[in-house]
Amino acid sequence: MLIRRERPEDVEAIGVVQSHAFARPDQPGEVFEAVLVDRLRTAPEWIPELSLVAQDDAGAVVGHVVCTRGHVEGRPALALGPIGVLPDLQGRGVGNALMHAVLGAADARGEVAVVLLGSPDFYRRFGFDLADRHGVVPPVASWAPYFQLRRLTAYDESLRGTFRYAKEFGEEDV
Repeated sequence: MLIRRERPEDVEAIGVVQSHAFARPDQPGEVFEAVLVDRLRTAPEWIPELSLVAQDDAGAVVGHVVCTRGHVEGRPALALGPIGVLPDLQGRGVGNALMHAVLGAADARGEVAVVLLGSPDFYRRFGFDLADRHGVVPPVASWAPYFQLRRLTAYDESLRGTFRYAKEFGEEDV
């Protein structure tokens, strides 16, 4: 498996990965996460260096993760997500590799923090903690039990306030 930056020829495969990773049988139609990646790709908050794919030994894209620019009271931070892996490869380390790679790339860029919405029990293994413990709150209060923050090397303890996603997320949808 190889983790690398997204290339233009990966766009369709990324859509397939995100669609399959987040498919809900009870909700047919377009998958929000796949549409979101396409929306974000054209947004000013898109950071090409932080859109990574996992490629299998045959060269097929089997996973994808992206971080985009967000802000805490006007100060830059990152929003992680979506992260998706083809269902038949979930639980085989692809998502872990993508997560470690994107966090390392974000840290190397000098970013201060990464936030995400997800299971605290799952994301704790990557150094995430509930964001409100660090004074960062989600834009929607009900997200607090799932809204997490990962401090990076350049983290500044004065980073406090409400996190704002790129408008393409649509806060009611995240």
